[in-house]
Amino acid sequence: MTVSPMFPLGTALLPGGRLPLHVFEPRYQELVRDCLAAPEGPFFGEVLIARGAEVGGGDLRNEVGTRAEIVANVDLGGGRIAMDCRGRERIRVTRWLPDDPYPKAEVEPWPDEDQTIGESDFHAFSARIAELYSLLARLAGKQHVPSPRVPDLGGLPEDPALHLYSLADRVPLGDADRYALLAAPGLSTRVTVFSDALDGLVELAEFGLTK
Repeated sequence: MTVSPMFPLGTALLPGGRLPLHVFEPRYQELVRDCLAAPEGPFFGEVLIARGAEVGGGDLRNEVGTRAEIVANVDLGGGRIAMDCRGRERIRVTRWLPDDPYPKAEVEPWPDEDQTIGESDFHAFSARIAELYSLLARLAGKQHVPSPRVPDLGGLPEDPALHLYSLADRVPLGDADRYALLAAPGLSTRVTVFSDALDGLVELAEFGLTK
């Protein structure tokens, strides 16, 4: 079991994903300083807030999150810090500790319980994403706004789990769907969750075209 600094946020970071942060609360400024000075490297845990706000504390936090690494940071003056972070691996909170002065928790790695996914699943996802962006382009034309940029699906990680997370990062999923992906026990369940989320986005775009 590892005690980790924790950063509850209003977004669900996926492994392999990018997380830009602008830190201005004193407690999180101290978290960043401690992370940067840690001999094991500048890591912290990120979890999606289930209820409440990012600022001020008193939030209700989810139990599944992602270990994040600070890959770049800039002192903006006045204690403010801009950071570029990357999601590394999935973690599970076993016990929250007192916020003293910032959130901490006992965490453990949570690897996927299965690696069941076929090449055909990825082909189906690519086709569904292409269909989604075709609909979004039509919807943008109807609303006289710029079309969303079609995501580049090339060069994705070969690891099946990271490949699926990277696909999810390239479509406009809500944080509830992103958290459902993260909290799926294994790849077979995550495939179903992602498929359902894509279907929901396609249906929403189709509905927009009928109005």
